[in-house]
Amino acid sequence: MQPLNPTYTRTFPPPVMEARRWIAGKAFPDDRPLINLSQAAPVDPPPEPLARAMARALIEDPAAHLYGPVLGLPELRAELAAQWSAGYGGEITDTQVAITAGCNQAFTAIMSTLAGAGDEVILPLPYYFNHKMWLDMEGVKTVPLPTGDSLIPEADAAERLITDRTRAIVLITPNNPSGAEYPATTLRAFFDLARRKGLALIIDETYRDFHSRDGAPHDLFADPGWDDTLIHLYSFSKAYRLTGHRVGAAVASPARLAEVEKFLDTVAICAPQVGQIGALWGMRNLHDWLASERLEILARRDALVQGMARLPDWQLLGCGAYFAYLRHPFAAASDQVARAMVDAAGLLTLPGTMFGPTRDKGGDGQAETTLRVAFANADRDGLSEVIDRLAALDL
Repeated sequence: MQPLNPTYTRTFPPPVMEARRWIAGKAFPDDRPLINLSQAAPVDPPPEPLARAMARALIEDPAAHLYGPVLGLPELRAELAAQWSAGYGGEITDTQVAITAGCNQAFTAIMSTLAGAGDEVILPLPYYFNHKMWLDMEGVKTVPLPTGDSLIPEADAAERLITDRTRAIVLITPNNPSGAEYPATTLRAFFDLARRKGLALIIDETYRDFHSRDGAPHDLFADPGWDDTLIHLYSFSKAYRLTGHRVGAAVASPARLAEVEKFLDTVAICAPQVGQIGALWGMRNLHDWLASERLEILARRDALVQGMARLPDWQLLGCGAYFAYLRHPFAAASDQVARAMVDAAGLLTLPGTMFGPTRDKGGDGQAETTLRVAFANADRDGLSEVIDRLAALDL
């Protein structure tokens, strides 16, 4: 038997892949096709002008086929720095931006420079499963921060969890999986806590382009010396439908990114060149298109909120960006409910047990009672059908 790193066996299988196995080989009737609400990724292709810009690069730009700078195309780093500086009302330079092969790689690269085996990182519940998986595989202890039904973490509660092994606090807003948008005052409180305790505050803003608030969701970049505490993560995938091209970003101190460069050079060398070219073209040319995409996502959110009012036995805990977080009314645990819904309702969702510990593993019971609905790929008519199927569900 070949040796196996024990930290890998201690974490769970990739949840989206696990959910896909629930529908493998199943047939769904024409009058009730499967509605897949399991993955938070756009399935439509990018806008045609952006795709054409990428195609031109493939044909006309020989450099598109070569290794690029490890920290990303200089033009894309500069564009993000300029737009973020203007949008957040702060000062960000291109030397504080790294382009990565997706936001997951941004997280793993940053975290690899922060924490090692035996260290601790605080994750509010419910957490994003890939964050937990990476910490598990690195031997880093995840310290869960309960958020209750509000789904908004409190800095005072986090402070009580800090030990001499704590290295970072991770926040996601708008949140995956709950959809909750963390108030600016909450982000400021965590920033102040992290700075006072000498910790890194990682804010994953993958879904920032679909925030319900107009303008900047926080003012942390306006803080002098923000990069001694704040690390910001971003994904171009959701904004420009580039999921298969793997383009993300990390914004941090130049000293931190010098260490990140070591990680990236040994993993992928550089993010895919054509994807970066597409992201740059999108940032420069698709502002109005992205604004309309945001309004459509917000309209779907509103439709789901209104629809949930028809389900008095269900509870809508959070709804925003691509996600709704529901408390189901059944006696069975959420993993059993989610599996049963495939056959009983033709709905594929992810259970709360994929986003937090169960009660027997130190959880507060929320994981067993909740489901994540990723609704970005269901239009308003589709969401009405989802509500109808939930209303008829009897488990």
